[in-house]
Order: sequence, then structure tokens, then C-alpha cells
Amino acid sequence: MPDLDAPLWMVIAHGLVLLLTVASLVATLLPLLRETAWWIRIFDFPRLQIVTVALLTMAGALLLGWHRLPGYWGLGALGALAAAVAYQAFRIVPYTPVASKQIADSTRADGNRHLSLAVMNVLQYNKQGARALAVLQEIDPDLIMAVETDQWWYEQLRPLEATHPYTCHEPLDNTYGLLFFSRLPLEKCEIKYLLDDDVPSLHGQVLLPDGHTKVRLYGLHPKPPAPAESKTSTKRDAELLLVGKEISEKEAPTIVFGDMNDVAWSHTSELFRRISGLLDPRVGRGLLPTFHADYMLLRWPLDHVFVSPDFKVDDIERLPYVGSDHFPIYIKLSYEPQDKVMQEENCEQADIEDYQEAEEKIQEGFEEEEEEEEQEVAAPTPKKELST
Repeated sequence: MPDLDAPLWMVIAHGLVLLLTVASLVATLLPLLRETAWWIRIFDFPRLQIVTVALLTMAGALLLGWHRLPGYWGLGALGALAAAVAYQAFRIVPYTPVASKQIADSTRADGNRHLSLAVMNVLQYNKQGARALAVLQEIDPDLIMAVETDQWWYEQLRPLEATHPYTCHEPLDNTYGLLFFSRLPLEKCEIKYLLDDDVPSLHGQVLLPDGHTKVRLYGLHPKPPAPAESKTSTKRDAELLLVGKEISEKEAPTIVFGDMNDVAWSHTSELFRRISGLLDPRVGRGLLPTFHADYMLLRWPLDHVFVSPDFKVDDIERLPYVGSDHFPIYIKLSYEPQDKVMQEENCEQADIEDYQEAEEKIQEGFEEEEEEEEQEVAAPTPKKELST
């Protein structure tokens, strides 16, 4: 242990490094548990931040001479920190340009088999509607989904209907409303409530400009694991896996998009990709963190687009700030089915245990929703006071 007779600043420095060491290791180990409690699942998110803290902690420990301390506990702590950094880096590196791209770049000239999409979480209480509209009109994608949209936000974005006449809207005042605008013809587009009776999702298909290729669309915005939203990640996980299971049962060009309230490197996201057979355009291209827009040091990718191997990527980028806590994300895809078999080699394969886990998570999601509904029914209605 550090010499307690050392100067006070030295004791404080050792104590601070020890505290950060414990915090880095706990933050790395907790997500390995398959528990759904929000205070565990929240550590899926800041892997980049955990790596940064762990590296700074290692530097501080070396400066304080932990590698020379008796009893080898200092070397043990440094080794544990190095292992934590290596593990976190292993999870992050696929979402950097260092890794190979999971979806290839487009080789087709711009034409009638291209499709562009923008996903924007507007933050319901944000009142910079004109700013958000201007960003969308400037990038001018074929498809637009805006979430956390109430009636006020519908009025702000309604001008988009002049250029995107095919719509499927569900404005709500509970921060889970959604608006969907399309320049391309929509077919069988509907709003569904998969689990929560107050959380809608978009389901439909769009016709590409070639006039015959139909693409399945799923727009999602499940509740995050957070004290004010959901005490567990159970229903969020179940909603993603319900969609993944549906996708796996029918082979067709497919795009899933939205604010998933989950990061791409989480166990659930990886399980979703294995079950659905979809690919992540971020792999090999960059993190493109979309949340939190107001805090540069606390950002991670929450807004996603997953696509079937029929597609290649023409462009992907994070759009400018619109006053929300999320940055919008934009992607342009090229339908190139001739290379589908080649790209399927990059798909993460599901095994029997994955399918069993997915079924269990879906069942747990429905059970949790039923329990919450029963609690709401059983909750006593507050008595109104008589006025005098």
C-alpha cells in the first residue's frame, strides 16, 4: 500500500488513482452480467469514455510508481487496467475506420436504385423547429423519420409534405411520437404498438424509383433503460428482437432505423443483428456518435440504421445540430443485389442459443408489460377534494 506518512498531496493522488481504478474495472465488468437493470445496462454505453479514464488512470499509476510498490498489488492493478482497456478497445475498434467495412461502398452510379434516409430525434421540448426543418430540407433525403414529435412538431415539419407526400404519422405528447415523410411511394405502412401501449413503431414498405423493387421499413424508438423511463432494458430488448425475428422469417430488402436507445456494441444489438441477418454501416466507417449533442465528452451512437446485405453504402454522415440532445443521422444506400451473397459472408451468424435467448427476452418483455398494466389497474385513483 502507499506510504501513509507521505505528503498529503501524494496520499490524495494515490487515493484518487485507486478510486478511478476500481471505477474503471467495475464499469467494464458490470455489462458482462446479463442482467437488465438500468444501472447495469447503462454501462454498455460509455465504452470510449471508460477506455479514456482507464488509460489516464494507468498513466497516473505509473507516475506514482505503482509498478515499484511491494507486494505486486500495484502491478496487479496495472494489469487489470490494461485488460480492461484491451477488452473495451476490442468492442469499439469494429466501429472505427481501422476495421474492415461490414457493408461495402456503392459501386453503382446514382440512379433509380438509390435510397436516402434521415433519422432525427428532435427532443420534444426543443422549440427550434425552423432549424430542424432547414437541415432536413437542405439534405433532402427520400425518407425522413422524426421522433419525440408531438402536434407542435408536426406543424413545424408539415412543409415537408410538399416534397414528401407519402406519410405515416403518430404525433404524441409523451416523447414517443413519430412522423414519417417519404418522397417514394409507401405501401402497407402502419403504426404498431409492439409492447408498450404508448410507444409506437413504423412498419411498411417503400417502392424504389426503379418502379418494382420493394423495401421493407421498420422505424423504432423503444424506451431506454433509465430511472425516469424504464427500470430495466427488458422491453427495449424485446422490441428489437421481435422485429429481428420478423425480419428473419421473410427474405426481402430491409432497412431498420431509429433512435434505438442502445449502442451498436451492446449484447442486445449484436444479438439483434445475428437474429435479423442485418448489417451495420457504421462498422469500418466510424462511431458517428449522435447523443449527447450538448456534451462533447459524453457521446455515443444511439441512432442507427441497419440494412440487409442487398444494399451498399453511398454516403453516411452525422447532420448538424438542431437544438436537440441528438444529432440527426443521414445515410444514402444503393440497392445492389448482385453482391448480396458476397456481403452475406459479413453477417453475424445466430446459433440455437441465440434463438433461445431471443425467445426468452421477448417473453420477458411481454410479461413485464403485463405486470405494469396490472399495477396501473390496481393503483388507487386519487380522491378529488371537495371545494367549499
